[in-house]
Amino acid sequence: MEGFLNRYRSITVLLLVIFAQLILIAVRVKNKQDVRLIRVWSVTAVSPAARLLEGLRGGSIGFIRNYIMLHDADAENRRLRAENGRLKLDNIFLKNELNRADRAQALEMFQAHTASKMVAATIIMMGAGSNSKEVFVDRGSAAGVMRGMAVVTPDGIVGIVRAAYPTASEVLLITDPDFAAGVISQKTQVRGTLKGDGTPMCKVDYVSSEDKLERGDWFYTSGDDRIFPSGFPVGVVMSLRPGQPFQEILVKPAGLERGLEDVLILTEAVHQDIPDTPVTNQPIFLAPPPPNANPPVTDLQPAAPGTEADKLRALYKSVGEAQNHTFGEGLPGSKPPDFSKLPVGPGAGAGGQNAGAGGQGPGAGGQNAGVGSQPAPAPPAAREQGPAATTGTGGQPPVGGTAPAKRPEPAKKQEPQPLAPGPRPPASGPQPPAVRRTNQVAGAPGGPPHQ
Repeated sequence: MEGFLNRYRSITVLLLVIFAQLILIAVRVKNKQDVRLIRVWSVTAVSPAARLLEGLRGGSIGFIRNYIMLHDADAENRRLRAENGRLKLDNIFLKNELNRADRAQALEMFQAHTASKMVAATIIMMGAGSNSKEVFVDRGSAAGVMRGMAVVTPDGIVGIVRAAYPTASEVLLITDPDFAAGVISQKTQVRGTLKGDGTPMCKVDYVSSEDKLERGDWFYTSGDDRIFPSGFPVGVVMSLRPGQPFQEILVKPAGLERGLEDVLILTEAVHQDIPDTPVTNQPIFLAPPPPNANPPVTDLQPAAPGTEADKLRALYKSVGEAQNHTFGEGLPGSKPPDFSKLPVGPGAGAGGQNAGAGGQGPGAGGQNAGVGSQPAPAPPAAREQGPAATTGTGGQPPVGGTAPAKRPEPAKKQEPQPLAPGPRPPASGPQPPAVRRTNQVAGAPGGPPHQ
């Protein structure tokens, strides 16, 4: 080594001088980011080594933590899994208890509002067989249950006790083909027999084709079977098919719609009335109107009459009320209302004619009271009375009009008498019913004639 330095002493000295010069330049010179070059070179040279050392340190520490120090992690995981499962079971149990409390409260409220005596029971198992429609409950003969008792829920009937054992009872559901019960419709009071169909639906037999039923009608127990008391809901009609001689009716049972967990066994049945509205109808809440809404109009005017006859009748009635006259109650000889004060305007008379001066309209006693126009044609019964029924005041034809055609005078002709102030007596002689009705509509009395 010493020989090498002695041999290349000049070159070595030159390299050392150049390196020292570079060091001095790097210390004094800065780059564009105002960082000295010596610092940039130092960081660049040390960074790979520091990164390698940090990777070796982190890997060794992670190995020690994950594989050497966690020797009991598997046992801790098993303990946590067991605790999690126990908490899930407790949660499910509490939910079931809450549902049971809600069902018990519903059953208690149903018992309080029903006159029949009941025993609460819980479904404990299902009957054997794939097509079995039987269940077993935890109440038997020791609790007073007997064969043939009805089984219901607050939603509707469920079945009938088929056999009673000391600590349990067998219940035949209403969907079993062997089940039958008397039912009656709510709306039309149509009676029939409910039978099981082996499916989730039931059928109602022996309903005549002439009986009126609709989809959505409710059936209730009728009490005819001496098992179910009357008034318990059965189900709603889902389909109707005409048949001879009976209709084909399918009913969806209401008691089995929400499943079976708790039921009520009727130990003493009491008949009750069928409600007027279906059990599924609920009251509807109506919020108050907004403050800026228009107030409802209470003083509505009555609708105007539609026909001309109604308009004419309303016109005469208003004139009579203005003169304190009640049509149909005036005695013979009483003063009729003055129809000469009828308002003049379109639609005031029948057929759009004005009932006043210059128009046509019935007057007192069914006579024409128009002036300067032709008289209205009298009915056939009135034409038989002679000219007295078609003349104006004082028995003369209307002024400015055309006199009616002359008719043969009767054998005894009475001279017209001047009218005195007061009510005008009706024409002499008995009046036919048609004329009397016409006079009564116009306001003239329809009593016996005055001489």
